[in-house]
Amino acid sequence: MTLQQKVRRDMVEAMKAKEEVRLRVLRSLLTLFTNELTATKRTPQDLLTDEEVLGLIRRSVKQRVEAATQFRTGKREDLAENEEAEAKVLEAYLPAMMSKEDILKVVKVKMEEMKVVDKSGMGRLMGAVMLELKGKADGKDVKEVIEQALN
Repeated sequence: MTLQQKVRRDMVEAMKAKEEVRLRVLRSLLTLFTNELTATKRTPQDLLTDEEVLGLIRRSVKQRVEAATQFRTGKREDLAENEEAEAKVLEAYLPAMMSKEDILKVVKVKMEEMKVVDKSGMGRLMGAVMLELKGKADGKDVKEVIEQALN
């Protein structure tokens, strides 16, 4: 079962269980999938790859986290909590992110391979590490680990 099919099945379960937040989030996610399919000149009945689905989910999580931050600065705690609840529903579909210790191991190997010893090679190193860890590690964490390793 693809991730897209799992989301569709979970939406039906959310309907039956009358879980309003989860249902709303999954419906919006399915709309995103359909929009992505039509934008890439495919029919709405086609299936996205799991990688494409994960990319869309990550983007949705990021949007909701940013919206929650904006609502907090605007002193709208009720709306911020709603956005965070939606982000939690979406995060359940994402694989666990790597810890900073695991990222550090990859960074050290890449530093050896690329012979990067100072901050002048940070951009190349960052690009190589992100390519290897695509979807497995958060970009902010990778940047922090690389900066610490180069200091």
